[in-house]
Amino acid sequence: MGLTQLNSYKALKQHFELVKNKHMRAWFREDKNRGQRYFLQNGDLKLDYSKNRLDDETLRLLFALANECKLKEKIDAMFEGNKINTTENRAVLHTALRNRERNSPVKIDDVDIMPSIREVLTKMENFSDALRVGSWLGYTHQVITDVVNIGIGGSDLGALMVCKALKNFGHPRLNMHFVSNVDGIQLESVLSKVHPESTLFIVASKTFSTQETLTNALSARKWFLRHALDEAHIAKHFVAVSTNKEAVREFGIDVDNMFEFWNWVGGRYSLWSAIGLAIIIYLGKENFTTLLEGAFVMDTHFRTQPFESNIPILMALIGIWYINFFDAGSHIIAPYDSLLRYFPKFIQQLDMESNGKQITKSGIGVDYDTGPIIWGDTGINAQHAFFQLLHQGTHLSPIDLIASLSRKGHFAEHHDILLSNVFAQAEAFMQGRSLEEVKEQMRKQGFTEEEIDKLAVHRVFSGNRPSNILLLDTINPKSIGSLVALYEHKIFVQGVLWDVNSFDQWGVELGKELAGTILTELKGGERQEHDSSTTNLIQIYKRFNSI
Repeated sequence: MGLTQLNSYKALKQHFELVKNKHMRAWFREDKNRGQRYFLQNGDLKLDYSKNRLDDETLRLLFALANECKLKEKIDAMFEGNKINTTENRAVLHTALRNRERNSPVKIDDVDIMPSIREVLTKMENFSDALRVGSWLGYTHQVITDVVNIGIGGSDLGALMVCKALKNFGHPRLNMHFVSNVDGIQLESVLSKVHPESTLFIVASKTFSTQETLTNALSARKWFLRHALDEAHIAKHFVAVSTNKEAVREFGIDVDNMFEFWNWVGGRYSLWSAIGLAIIIYLGKENFTTLLEGAFVMDTHFRTQPFESNIPILMALIGIWYINFFDAGSHIIAPYDSLLRYFPKFIQQLDMESNGKQITKSGIGVDYDTGPIIWGDTGINAQHAFFQLLHQGTHLSPIDLIASLSRKGHFAEHHDILLSNVFAQAEAFMQGRSLEEVKEQMRKQGFTEEEIDKLAVHRVFSGNRPSNILLLDTINPKSIGSLVALYEHKIFVQGVLWDVNSFDQWGVELGKELAGTILTELKGGERQEHDSSTTNLIQIYKRFNSI
């Protein structure tokens, strides 16, 4: 039975008709404790979800929907290693990578995978230790000062986001660089800043055949050999995160310096695995362990807490409420912390690549919206960019406002200004300002009645715009681990209710296939059949470059 045919969904539809026009102002007036009741905490992470267009009855019905979709059973199935990635017949066990219960096995096909996870983690720890203390030396016996991670998508964004968010915990000698764009300018820019004698390249590709990654890696290899001359030196300056030993060996990387991960780790869920090699090198094994522990805290919360007090489940269900009932097609991530400036981009991939689907697991087309468009920026910058649309535009776009409570840095007083903006924006989104309130304010400011009649309407804010506030005590490895795991689980829950496979990404394949065909033509190969637009564009490019 499809989502829209479920009894709980139909009940929600009826309830929606009753409350869709109710203003949050009224709910706050009716319940003086709403801000305290709609508030949850887990460890160092706090969620205020009171500024949403819902009441106790809405939540009760959303929980009923989750139960009718057998959410609890499907959460257990994921953690227990069932092959819930049905289109690829794979388990989904990124949670096992941060399992901190030493005597708790996690099995796939009756084989405990925890020993192999610990083996790779130990190898990562030993390698990062050698690099950090300076016992791993380059071909001229210099210590490594720069690390260049070459990957794309999940092999890039997670490590990039975490290293930037936790730069205050990074090794002072190490400069971290990330190359993902096949546009040669990005690689060229990085190579202009580093020295071959003291640079380590991490080539992150599960199959070691990803076009963008291998193109960048091979160009980096050529650059390195122009200086080092001897291919034997590659072994000290290139390592691989992959499963393809033969391709790694052919590249010139010592397979002893290949760090394995597994097909039950999706790329966008993989920063906890060997894909996080850049993270452990930069932060050190103690901080990497704490990152894993933060995620484990959220995993435990997600698996054990009832729906009513479960942060990922609540955020997921609130998202369902807006997407499937209010027709809110987008969702904004706005962190009020410059350390989290890459977090919106990371969540954009995590969410949109997971739930951007139109076919259910049973192969039937959906008759409802699935994953929202995710976008965002750091909050203060966003206020002066796109918040205008959020406040007075015609779109309903729920927003997550994320901030840390602790003052930091040499300009700690700035933090008061920062947090005042977080709280004020949430209040403004909720409250708005009525025409009468605008007129009264303008009278106090000395405007004439004629001016008020002319201008007041432009200053009206409808309000009733939903937001969540997520507060971290401070930005540290544990809180970042919990925050990322929270969004992973939120996305999974929404995929369960929409009955889509959140762990494949067939949508990226067609463009890659066609690009291969077109690339052959751009290099002078045989002409292929295309639509007239594509054919014309290929010819323009070839003429311009005299191919």
